[in-house]
Amino acid sequence: MKKVIFILLILMSPCVVFSQDRPVGIFEDHLDIGNPKHPGSAVYHEADQSYLLTGSGYNIWFARDEFQYLYKKLKGNFILTAQFEFIGEGTAPHRKIGWMVRESLDESASHISAVLHGDGLTVMQWRAKKGDSMRDPEDEIFAPEKNYQILQLERKGKKIIFRASKAGQPLEVIGMHKMNYPGEEVMAGLFICAHNPDVIEKARVWNVKIED
Repeated sequence: MKKVIFILLILMSPCVVFSQDRPVGIFEDHLDIGNPKHPGSAVYHEADQSYLLTGSGYNIWFARDEFQYLYKKLKGNFILTAQFEFIGEGTAPHRKIGWMVRESLDESASHISAVLHGDGLTVMQWRAKKGDSMRDPEDEIFAPEKNYQILQLERKGKKIIFRASKAGQPLEVIGMHKMNYPGEEVMAGLFICAHNPDVIEKARVWNVKIED
């Protein structure tokens, strides 16, 4: 009898979490896509409403991805805006942070991203269909300058519009691309990828807005 009561107490305990529902700030959940060698994390700082992302992963490229993802499920049209910065010098010029709109949490899912690289390269990149191998430069739109800090993705029907700016400057349209997602609901959120499976990178993200 005591054993049964103990099991019931454990099941009723608020510390036991059986779902993957782990809200962080305005987002629903976070996880590592593609099982990177080192686990990542996402922390919300309520005092300044900023997010600290850590993550590893070999890349977000070719036919599969590895990275830390902080996301929310969205339908219809929406606008994602935030300010980004890396923490530390990093080890790879192509470490990545930014916004991503993703078909699913599968490592080979179709997606489109607004990306800031470690060397300042600012670009829109995508995988058109699940399992496709991403191509350089066919699956990218490059910003005219480097080191943009504010990145924005807007979904308007099937069109995804990428805007970016430097601090204190107005947003400018970098490019747009049409995405044919299988369903109306998508995952939308922040990501970080080390571009080196043996290290963990960090980034701070703030002024985060999701308008839908």
